[in-house]
Amino acid sequence: MTVALTAAGQTFKELREGDLLFCCTDTANAITAVTSGVEDLPVDHVAVFHRIGGEEGLPYVIEAVKPAVRLTPLETFLNNNPHVVVGRVNADFYIQQSVRRCLAMIGKPYDDLYLPGDSAIYCSELVQLNYRSVSNQPIFQPIPMSFHDETGKVTDYWLDFYSQRGLTVPEGQPGTNPGELSRRPQVTILGKYPIQL
Repeated sequence: MTVALTAAGQTFKELREGDLLFCCTDTANAITAVTSGVEDLPVDHVAVFHRIGGEEGLPYVIEAVKPAVRLTPLETFLNNNPHVVVGRVNADFYIQQSVRRCLAMIGKPYDDLYLPGDSAIYCSELVQLNYRSVSNQPIFQPIPMSFHDETGKVTDYWLDFYSQRGLTVPEGQPGTNPGELSRRPQVTILGKYPIQL
């Protein structure tokens, strides 16, 4: 599948602290086979925009990837993820506090098992856990996790993946995924990459 995200009028000039960068893949994978993003785009990753040093500081993203949650220079991130949809959270919350909570998770191991309640973190879990309202409630409530295709059947990939680790598929367990996060009403989609800084 080819993803065209560079249509006229879809670039933007300014990223703000805490904006969400949703990555789309050119080829289907185990995540996009069981989830879908905004406009049915194949979203399989999300990161948090952060400037080191304030409003004029260096542009980075905070992302949960193997082996651990890390800061990645924005330029490197965009080179690795050529198709990006930018979202801005439209809830009553303190952006700086949410970003600080994300920063506090740098170094935590990546959760490739997508299990709730453990010390490891996956990409959309980083957002779900740390973006909280002014009353300290999660902006993004957990949803039942989906490892099934459009027929309702858990895919062979995920059955094998968890079986090899001696686990059952956590179908329906509370969690999150980047595609569904991109469709939340609390996220305003601003446009699509390329980003002009």
